[in-house]
Amino acid sequence: MKMNGVEIEDTYAEAFNTWVARILVTAVTERWARIGAEIAVGFGTTMIGCPGECGVERNVSSNETPDSRPGTISQITGPKKMMKDYLLLRIGQCLIPTPTASVWDALPDPQEKLDVGYRLRFFGDGFESQDNLFERKVIRIPIMSGDFIVEHSFGIRKGVAGGNFLILGETQKSALIAAEAAAGAITKVKGVITPFPGGICASGSKVGSKYKFLRASTNHLFCPTIKDKVPESKIPANVKSVFEIVIDGISEENVRVAMREGISAAVKVSGIVKISAGNYGGSLGPIHIRLHELFK
Repeated sequence: MKMNGVEIEDTYAEAFNTWVARILVTAVTERWARIGAEIAVGFGTTMIGCPGECGVERNVSSNETPDSRPGTISQITGPKKMMKDYLLLRIGQCLIPTPTASVWDALPDPQEKLDVGYRLRFFGDGFESQDNLFERKVIRIPIMSGDFIVEHSFGIRKGVAGGNFLILGETQKSALIAAEAAAGAITKVKGVITPFPGGICASGSKVGSKYKFLRASTNHLFCPTIKDKVPESKIPANVKSVFEIVIDGISEENVRVAMREGISAAVKVSGIVKISAGNYGGSLGPIHIRLHELFK
């Protein structure tokens, strides 16, 4: 199968189930909402070694927020047993200090609720209070700049992590331009994040390693500089660079839409040879998203 002259390999992305929270940060300006959201999802590129996979989903206008202020939606994903801790740490350590920030639950159809805001109240040292604002139960924590408003509870639900595709380019520049185009297209899809820097992963990994203490290691099959040393290398002769786009979302369908939009944008860039995907024989997860099926 080809799109715009670019081969779309008949393979699949191997994704897995996770739990996801979706939070809305509002502030007096769009800039401060975005700053707070970006700080709160820091060190969240991959579950291999980070406290969850996290990312900014999109900015929203004041017409879409409870307090009629500009906002930014982010997602925090991880194992169910860790989700409360992740939310407490990221909201408590990153968003309480953010000037003018308030934090709201933005997850549709949650399967469970976690009393994150209620537990954060202790920072108020007994001066905190409960309130109802915009038909939501909130906690008011007095801080030096005014009250920090945080919703009493945040929803979590099963989501999907690890949707992905690989962009194989003739040069590093062409592959990066295509990856930037793909990541940009995905930002227009609701309900998904691309957790790596700028939405792009330069160091795609595989499950396991020759070193027993490592859970994951470099995906040597897609490393261009060692293709002559790896008999089973998947790098064509005219490919010099590969970038991976990893996508997490609130549902498999959201991830599929994002993969389709991202691939469609990437293949429009000159110098792209092939689109592939990362899979590991089912050892990572049970969700297999076949590239060709995205375009039927």
